[in-house]
Amino acid sequence: SFTMNTYLFMYDLMQFCGHSWIFTNMIIRFMSFGKDSMVDTFYSIGLVMRLCQLLSILEILHIIIGIDKSRLFPRLLQITERLIVLFVVINSQEEVQGKYVVCVLFFLWNLLDVVRYTYNMLARTGIYYQPLTWLNFSLCIPLYPLSVLAKAFAICVSLPYFESFGTYSIKLPFPFAFSIYFPYVLKMYLLVLFIGMCFIIQNLFLERKAHLKTGNIKKKRS
Repeated sequence: SFTMNTYLFMYDLMQFCGHSWIFTNMIIRFMSFGKDSMVDTFYSIGLVMRLCQLLSILEILHIIIGIDKSRLFPRLLQITERLIVLFVVINSQEEVQGKYVVCVLFFLWNLLDVVRYTYNMLARTGIYYQPLTWLNFSLCIPLYPLSVLAKAFAICVSLPYFESFGTYSIKLPFPFAFSIYFPYVLKMYLLVLFIGMCFIIQNLFLERKAHLKTGNIKKKRS
């Protein structure tokens, strides 16, 4: 309906503005301060990044209620991966926030999202610009595996701090005699992360094939 389409357009616009601000801010800071800007990336743009990622949870709801025709499971995996790495790993360990990998990870996320939300906004209005369509469904194929590697590296960097500080590790007293050592949980999650990557990459190739084929058909008809 027109109302739902308008709502989705406004959602994509908000996300586009947020990620564009982050992406532009990162580039300007790097051009001004060089490698020094990478150390305090999280402190300068972390708040907006967290707001954008929290807002992305709505995309799961959009698919569930049927106003977005994307596949639920791949999108759920992608959003969950970001939330876990951003809030559980990076946000909880101040020592990790100043690592270069955080800057690399944010750069990859925002580059993908600026393109994706630009494409989505135009698609809501019925505009399908062929080069942008190609870029949207092609850029994610090489960049998504790179982002997964950056996530895995961020987790590996954080492990010594989780071991030292005992963050999120739980040890219940007698008579339960049950404990959760969080570094082990993160190590198991690394396996899940790479298994999920294989599934999502397969889905990205299917989406690319379907949308580029549709775009070529529309182009021929026009």
